Amino acid sequence: MSGKASELLNMVKPSKLLVPIVLGLGAASYMLFRNFDSSAFDKVSWTFYTSLWLLLALCMVVVRDFAYMWRIRILTDSELNWRKCFEVIMLWEFASAIAPAILGGGFAFAILIINKEKISFGKSISVVMFTSFLDGLFFALVAPLVYFIAGREGLFSNLDSAAAQQLSHGNELYYTFWFIYFAILAYKLVIAYALFVNAHAVKHFLVRLFSFKFLHKWKHQAVETGEEMVIAAKQLKGKNLNYWLTSFFATCLSWSARFIIINCIIMAFSSIHFDHFLLYARQVVMGILMIGSPTPGGSGVAELMFKNFLGEFIDNKTLTSSLALLWRLISYYPYLFIGAIVLPRWVNRVFKKDELLK
Repeated sequence: MSGKASELLNMVKPSKLLVPIVLGLGAASYMLFRNFDSSAFDKVSWTFYTSLWLLLALCMVVVRDFAYMWRIRILTDSELNWRKCFEVIMLWEFASAIAPAILGGGFAFAILIINKEKISFGKSISVVMFTSFLDGLFFALVAPLVYFIAGREGLFSNLDSAAAQQLSHGNELYYTFWFIYFAILAYKLVIAYALFVNAHAVKHFLVRLFSFKFLHKWKHQAVETGEEMVIAAKQLKGKNLNYWLTSFFATCLSWSARFIIINCIIMAFSSIHFDHFLLYARQVVMGILMIGSPTPGGSGVAELMFKNFLGEFIDNKTLTSSLALLWRLISYYPYLFIGAIVLPRWVNRVFKKDELLK
């Protein structure tokens, strides 16, 4: 079997899937064990509105994935049909679910996946790099917006003090948030300069920077990144305004749907009135903090953050851990299993028989 095919199939080995599952379920189980109260479930009344809000949460999952598929069709100039877009997104989400966000969340595999769908290598690089740029642009614009509307106190001062034992609290999270935000902003500004102004200058800068002795072992990766930026910049030249606006709108739609999933879940089980915008804003903060997560797909960290950041919106506090688990069961774990099913079939379809037999 060819190196690329075997490397992809290696991703569906049980050992690869167990790490994020064990981390995520372990964190959720720990929280459930600490806070479990069987009487809390006696207070839950399953009504028409409970079912309606959970159905809306599932609809938001569909909207999120549809927006991702739409964005891929836009960025590939509709060279991929909707079925192929679905497979690409499922595989991309799968790769992201088993790779830490801090390491790029399956960036290299995304390029290969798109390229194997008969999209040119240059355009594949362009699509993945510009997708990453769009995601970063969303956070770069939305994070300061929600901060100035909700304020520091609304975002950081009412965090669950009990959860502070598992996560940094108050000032520590505030400064960590802004550190990660500005790191993302600086990186995306470099990407923007490369894509739209002078990619060769950025490539030469990276080569010179990583020529220093203490950075030399990463020089090869830096050179590759520089070359990818040059290729992506050439591919993006001449795109019209509709290309930029619709792809960014699809990005905003996908991220907003991702966040609204939690709004729907909490509405299903919480009887208190709360500020939906503040809940959305807290999730923007969570999203940025999870970019720095060292675990696959933010497993473990996401569940703990849910309690710390969103606990105040749930009137029945003993349900918080259960709702955190429900959130991940809806929005994260399905991609592990869908990817494990889709990937072997996709490999057999896109790789030539002689490649698989090597």
